[in-house]
Amino acid sequence: MADANPVSGSPESRRPLSPHIGIYRPMLTMMMSIAHRITGGALYVGTLLLAWWLIALASDAASFNLVNNFLASIIGRLVLFGFTWALFHHLLGGLRHFVWETGYGMEHPQREYLAWATLGGGLVLTILVWAIAYAVR
Repeated sequence: MADANPVSGSPESRRPLSPHIGIYRPMLTMMMSIAHRITGGALYVGTLLLAWWLIALASDAASFNLVNNFLASIIGRLVLFGFTWALFHHLLGGLRHFVWETGYGMEHPQREYLAWATLGGGLVLTILVWAIAYAVR
């Protein structure tokens, strides 16, 4: 139990029992954890978009054209670009957690390097996939 007198005791015993987000300074690993959760939700929505496209593909030509016209629009391409980034960011975040679970990368500089690699790698892979997709067209 926490001491009633916040001045007495060791620094560890003066910590709050249940800190809220306002106590912590935003750190890169914290932001990456939040982004990992958000991209997980975005992947769920993106999967619904993929299901919409597949259902339209299996139905008539008018439905398929409607979905394709939406996906070919600027908004549709932005959604697809965001979905691609969310996919790679979530994938690399999962790999980062896998590395942590093996017991590596938990020290201060390695944690930051892995977080930056997740952020940069997601962007680089997304741009690479889109560049290849446009080159093949």
